[in-house]
Amino acid sequence: MRLTINGAEHDVLSPPLATLLHVLREEIGVTSPKAGCNQGGCGACTVLVDGEPRRSCLTPVAALEDAHVTTVEGLGEPDALSEVQAAFHEHYAAQCGFCTAGFVMATEALTRRARGDVERAEVIEALSGHVCRCTGYVKIVEAATAAVRGEVSADEASADTAPHAPDEVTLIPGSPA
Repeated sequence: MRLTINGAEHDVLSPPLATLLHVLREEIGVTSPKAGCNQGGCGACTVLVDGEPRRSCLTPVAALEDAHVTTVEGLGEPDALSEVQAAFHEHYAAQCGFCTAGFVMATEALTRRARGDVERAEVIEALSGHVCRCTGYVKIVEAATAAVRGEVSADEASADTAPHAPDEVTLIPGSPA
């Protein structure tokens, strides 16, 4: 069986009823989708399959012959974040990070479907079924709304974590810094 994962073709050797989550993490080495509840309820394992969000913990690879799978690793690079990644970074929308990939992928799907003006209720609906144990969801909803509306400066965003001189430190509004 062949899958295209983040633009690269892979021959999958796992049995047909192996889950996509298992294949991604154990066979391919893509670790952003997380095994949260393994029942499809938490959303931590969400990926895009041919552009649509899917729970990888429930999806057998046999159902994905010739499918294109996108994970967070396929959206951007540390020095060139995607708009959705940049929005989550700008809005400080992650705490521990376990659920973040699922929220990012659900937001990416919403952004592709509803580019432009979006109501807060639509964002909340698109993110329903994703569970975060660390936050009150406010910053996640703000980040998703900004991404869909295009209110992001992805060109300026970076996941650069190198130490900075004290005069170069930027405090993010609402961050614990």
